[in-house]
Amino acid sequence: MTLADHVLKVRSKNAGPFWVTIDIFCGSDAAFAKVCTQLKTETVARLYGTELQLVKRFDIADLNVVKFSIPRPVVQGSAADRDMHGAQWAHLLAEADL
Repeated sequence: MTLADHVLKVRSKNAGPFWVTIDIFCGSDAAFAKVCTQLKTETVARLYGTELQLVKRFDIADLNVVKFSIPRPVVQGSAADRDMHGAQWAHLLAEADL
């Protein structure tokens, strides 16, 4: 089963011109606990080809949300930027096995 099968929504968005934020809305305490224990930061770093020490992780229990911030490979809006709004980054994580 994929991450998307266990949570309400996975979305991504800009966090400035140099970062993208990926939010995982778990929807319940049980789903939040599962994501927190089974989704490793190392997995996210590898999935996005980012160095582990650059990945920022926030487990927000009060909201049942897990958030990752990762650096963009190119600056937002540059000629090489293929997703100016950062909206497509979520799909890769949503489809990952959990």
